[in-house]
Amino acid sequence: MAGALAGADRLLLVSANEVGRRVAQHRAVIDAAVAAGVRLIAYTSVLKADTATFPLATEHQATEELIRASGLPYVLLRNGWYTENYTGNLAATLQHGAVLGSAGAGRVAAATRADYAAAAAAVLAGDGHENAVYELGGDEPFTMAELAAEISRQSGTEVVYRDLPVEEYATALVAAGLPEPYAATLAECDRGIARGELTTDSGDLRRLAGRPTTTLADAIAVALKG
Repeated sequence: MAGALAGADRLLLVSANEVGRRVAQHRAVIDAAVAAGVRLIAYTSVLKADTATFPLATEHQATEELIRASGLPYVLLRNGWYTENYTGNLAATLQHGAVLGSAGAGRVAAATRADYAAAAAAVLAGDGHENAVYELGGDEPFTMAELAAEISRQSGTEVVYRDLPVEEYATALVAAGLPEPYAATLAECDRGIARGELTTDSGDLRRLAGRPTTTLADAIAVALKG
């Protein structure tokens, strides 16, 4: 890490993908950033990290604390859910004619990876963001029923939303090939959506990106084209 950060002025720390090991991994980067004299660290956290109760928020909360304790100027980019979580496997959704979940009628302010990347680039290339916390999410939060309806409209295949108890949804995710602990974590995140923990009307993402966020309809259209 020391060699990788030598001479770096600003750092974007993208949260690691090994759930359960991320805090130690993030700490190593933060310590190296301090040693290297980095003057700004931006971290891709999760929406409402300070109050969210779903399991994936825990490591983000701990990392935010480490960043604040480091003394480095920081920017917390609290990313909401990614639209690709829903559009990345449309073939299976169409095959089964269903979107499964445990989100109830909760709304999720999802946005595309490109939307979040535009916000991060604006922070890294701009000024005046020191010690800011941005709650990032799409302009038009949607329910899982609305997601299913939009997939149906564009594909011509009827797709419905099947709301399941958390345990049943986790079982379905395991059957789809996910490891059991991760499936349970994702199912609990859906319960967070039902509680309103993954939606926002802050407008932060639109302002940082300098444009409206990608609509659900546009994201589905791109995914269906393959």
